[in-house]
Amino acid sequence: MEIKNNKEEVPFQHYLQEFKQMDPEDSVRRLEIPFDRNTFTIRFLDQTYTITWPDYTISGDDPYAFALDRLQAQTFLLRYLLTGKHLPAAGAWKTFRQLPWGEVYIQPFNGRCIRRSAFVFGKDLHKFAAASRKLGGVEIDQGDKGFEFIVVQDYRIRIIVWEAAEEFAPNAQILFSDNFAAGFLADESVAAAELLIGAICAAMA
Repeated sequence: MEIKNNKEEVPFQHYLQEFKQMDPEDSVRRLEIPFDRNTFTIRFLDQTYTITWPDYTISGDDPYAFALDRLQAQTFLLRYLLTGKHLPAAGAWKTFRQLPWGEVYIQPFNGRCIRRSAFVFGKDLHKFAAASRKLGGVEIDQGDKGFEFIVVQDYRIRIIVWEAAEEFAPNAQILFSDNFAAGFLADESVAAAELLIGAICAAMA
């Protein structure tokens, strides 16, 4: 493959090579997901995907599913199959700063996730709500509008938005289910939130 976008294609190729060499039964034990006829089945952002091993292909029930044409999403799924853990959530919620190593990544997280959510979703709460429901989001009573989403398995993210007012800019908060602290690295948590926001934006278009 000719590399045109180093930021996305180099990480994808790296994890793709590891994926081809991994033991698929290890993923099945860690994640408790179906693996039949060399094919994994996994739910991601309210869409079902099938991923073949070792000759990687990805397909979805919906031919326009979000991850099919986005390498960042496919890289996220590859990393999850390689190192992810199926951990139940205990019911608590954490800010990104409260996650392990969250402080290290707080600046990129604020820029790529918090501010983006505030200024895109806070300007049109009706579109944000409609798009969130398309992704299986469940409305919660927080902020001016808030939704809870299942990212993958029992890993959930809440996006809470406050609309712009005469004297205040729009604002947002993002909360992670407590299992993120043990199940994901900080950069993977950033990627999960960023992909969710991208999927909402795509649904708003």
